[in-house]
Amino acid sequence: MSEIVTIVDRQNRVVGALPRAEMRARRLPHRASFVFVFRTDGRLIVQRRTLSKDVWPGYYDLAAGGVVVAGEGYKESALREVSEELGVSGVDLRGEIEFWFEDPSVQVWGMAYLCHFDGPLILQPEEVAAVEHWDRHELERARATGVRVTPDSWVAWDHLLSAGLIDSLI
Repeated sequence: MSEIVTIVDRQNRVVGALPRAEMRARRLPHRASFVFVFRTDGRLIVQRRTLSKDVWPGYYDLAAGGVVVAGEGYKESALREVSEELGVSGVDLRGEIEFWFEDPSVQVWGMAYLCHFDGPLILQPEEVAAVEHWDRHELERARATGVRVTPDSWVAWDHLLSAGLIDSLI
């Protein structure tokens, strides 16, 4: 059964709900949550997306997260997604930076959060092929060398960085 996702307009007002596949096929604006999970040593948990993902398969993703389903808020989505993808629970989400991202694949209003988690990870095999732990130098090198990272997670990262939230967390 297909997920029913929240559809919004360009001003982020809810205008309906549709199956995920239809939202993707029609490239409709929707909402998504992004959770940047840091170890207390400052390294970011970076996911390698599976090849079966509907957008950016095989790319690195700087954040756990995904589409907000109908009837769900951003924070609820963020907590659900980070638990499903990485097995992370019991965390205090910080941040809450809203941003718009658009490219030929998607139109999305995102909400970005940050958290610390040093426990063991339980990867969701349908979505996460592997994880790596990147420090700030590895993140900068990935960007400079064109490592395939989901472009929406770079935008979310940049918004958190410019707000000073990343530096305050690590």
